[in-house]
Amino acid sequence: MQYDIFIGIASTFGAGMLAQWVAWRFRLPAIVLLFTIGLLFGPGLGIVHPSETMGWVFRPLVSLLVAIVVFEGGMALDIRQLREAGEGVARLTMLALPINWVLGSLAAHYVAHLEWGTSMLFGAIIVVTGPTVVLPLLRSAKLQPRVAAFLRWEAIVNDPLGAILAAVVLQLMLLHVDLHTGVFFTHTLPDLLAAATESISAGILPAYLIRYLFTRDMMPEILKTPVLISMALLIFTACNLEMEGAGLVAVTIFGMALTNLHIPGVAELRRIKESMVVLVVSVLFILLTADLHRDVLKHLSIPILMLTLVVLFVVRPVGIFFSTLGTSMPWKERLFVGWIAPRGIVAAAVAGAAGIRLKETGYQSADLIMPAVFAVIAVTMILHGFSLRPIARALKLTLSNDPAIAILGASKWSIDLAACLHRENIPVLLVDNRSSALMAAAQLDIPVLRTELLSQHGQEALEERPADYLIATTGDGIYNGMICGHLAPAMGRERVFQISPGVARLDFYHGLSRDSRGKVLGEPAWNYTLFDTLFEQGWRFVSRAANEANAAGFGADDNRLDILVSRRSAILIRSAEDPTVITPMPGDLMISMVPPTDTPHTEEEAA
Repeated sequence: MQYDIFIGIASTFGAGMLAQWVAWRFRLPAIVLLFTIGLLFGPGLGIVHPSETMGWVFRPLVSLLVAIVVFEGGMALDIRQLREAGEGVARLTMLALPINWVLGSLAAHYVAHLEWGTSMLFGAIIVVTGPTVVLPLLRSAKLQPRVAAFLRWEAIVNDPLGAILAAVVLQLMLLHVDLHTGVFFTHTLPDLLAAATESISAGILPAYLIRYLFTRDMMPEILKTPVLISMALLIFTACNLEMEGAGLVAVTIFGMALTNLHIPGVAELRRIKESMVVLVVSVLFILLTADLHRDVLKHLSIPILMLTLVVLFVVRPVGIFFSTLGTSMPWKERLFVGWIAPRGIVAAAVAGAAGIRLKETGYQSADLIMPAVFAVIAVTMILHGFSLRPIARALKLTLSNDPAIAILGASKWSIDLAACLHRENIPVLLVDNRSSALMAAAQLDIPVLRTELLSQHGQEALEERPADYLIATTGDGIYNGMICGHLAPAMGRERVFQISPGVARLDFYHGLSRDSRGKVLGEPAWNYTLFDTLFEQGWRFVSRAANEANAAGFGADDNRLDILVSRRSAILIRSAEDPTVITPMPGDLMISMVPPTDTPHTEEEAA
């Protein structure tokens, strides 16, 4: 028995991380792979039975893990950013959520013939899309900024609000209260209001305590993340003891309060929690899916399947249609947003816990909650996960699928580099915080972004115009390193480059730490002064098609600065710190900076 638990847990962790890597490597929706593994481990092969193996510990453990996920989701909700996102996003969340709840409840009652209480809970659960499902899809889909913002903010807001709504509905059902009786108004409603007040207080007051400790140097850095997680779990448990479901409300508000108090350093801690949430989501989703018994799957009747289709093709599209009436959203965007709504971890966890609780309190249709919700989860994950990119491309709502480069710093020579890439239809984005510096690039129709990449707004703006690689080219080597270090966790440490800060500063022991800077672009001697001087002498960036004759000379000519090689599926940027030498292949495009004598004078020569 002991070894069975050990093997099951180890297998779950390993399979979850393998699924996440495969999803990243081949641009697949990770949640679909996790769901498939769970079905295979549980109902399929019968390898893992979490609730039977762990016993009574399983449900409390799931609840605590869900609390961590919801807490991290609350930390993603910054009221300032939501306000800046515009009216369309607000309507998609504040109006679409109640409309979808009502329509989903009606569909559950009249299509699947669930009791009214169970139908209301089903409607509340399925309004949750969740950032843990949507954001990975957006990162690989390269949607246009406006559409990406709609789906992104809807997921961020719906995750905590949907969890709160489901918790309130569940509490009303557990109390068996008739809304038309005097008991509801004299006892239940005051109790709910008192629990809501306590949950809000339990979320806000500890956040102020955290700010007090963090800003007065009363908490060492190594303890900050463990303290935040421990406090979230304590808040969740304490509020749940007071009233079932109140813990989700409290930890969501706790995360929101921490973010909106703008405590220095919390953004860095969020990255650690995001990585932990990836692990938690992977394990949790496999365990919840594996815990599905074959008896539960037998409840997937025709009414349940019909309910799933109604949710996909009626509830969501109609809800989005009515909530976006009067907005400036084009019909293509409304159609796309009305289709894409994958449900994920919060819906699965709430459904699993709610089904057991409702069955214990005597609801006849409680056994149908889990199969109904999991049917929606499975179908939306598969259909939405695999159709998002094709449908977005068909509606012309995507950016280029080719690998994109962001160039930080608008100088004469970096604008020339961006123009060279732009001429060859290589997606490029020039970033600077000075409008005057970007003006010359904008006149050449080069995509530009005016922002400070060290700000939260700047990082989110870059996420909405996704770049696969970054080259920092400002004259300040320390600033370039700060940008690369800031963006490396999101973009990948092997994909952020900077021009050399100086040969001495590249020393691994005495120089700038590799963790605090990007990979050096080209050779250590290629600093800002060199590029600037060569440009003033007439050197320019040109492109050449690689063939058998010139490919071998890439990086070997001292009278030419070979920068990068563009392929259909990747961009290979040259760096002296790479363990292997770039070898262009026939059909590749080589980008180099060449002296005036080698610069083509006409477009025909350049071609």
